[in-house]
Amino acid sequence: MDKETLNRQSEHWEKTFSSKPDMFGVEPSDAVQKAAALFKEEGKTAVLELGCGQGRDTYFFAENGFQIHALDYCESGIIPLSEKIQGSSLEGSINPVCHDVRRPLPFNDETFDGCFSHMLYCMALTTEELKFLSGEIRRVLRPGGLNIFTARNTSDAHYGVGIHRGEDMYEMGGFIVHYLSKDKIKNLAEGFEIVSIDGFEEGELPKKLYRATMRKK
Repeated sequence: MDKETLNRQSEHWEKTFSSKPDMFGVEPSDAVQKAAALFKEEGKTAVLELGCGQGRDTYFFAENGFQIHALDYCESGIIPLSEKIQGSSLEGSINPVCHDVRRPLPFNDETFDGCFSHMLYCMALTTEELKFLSGEIRRVLRPGGLNIFTARNTSDAHYGVGIHRGEDMYEMGGFIVHYLSKDKIKNLAEGFEIVSIDGFEEGELPKKLYRATMRKK
């Protein structure tokens, strides 16, 4: 496994976000709408979003009454997000933070009711790094808190296509994707109760993903 190549993904994302201000569009993902509905049903309002990118899902959370801390390791996503909310009605609801999730999360224990990430778990992160991240999420969640994340899975048409970068990671068009199986997701659930692992499709091709919902024990 070439760790140097994996680490260079941040540079690739920086350049991509800088050149494409609305790379993923401005409409909220279906994933965030489902997560927000579950959070709201359980009265969870303090939410951590990881891998927020340019903020399309962040805005949705804030517009629906959540207090959201939004993290991404790309300044080219976080800085424009910070600038957009300055002086707006959402400024008090969104706290953008530039942070690499391979390092400890910059929050105290039991800070959040829920954590959400859309396709962060299928970035260029090794299994060990994903285990570390899941442990950090568990640390900052309150008892009974939910971790809801999505990831492209091993049934996706692009799985096994492109340059193999170790484990179940493949590079196409400069982007490295880590495709997750159900078994791998279950192995990331230490300290959590698995509520559900549901398959769904999104976008062109279409992409095949899992939506994992886990509750802190």
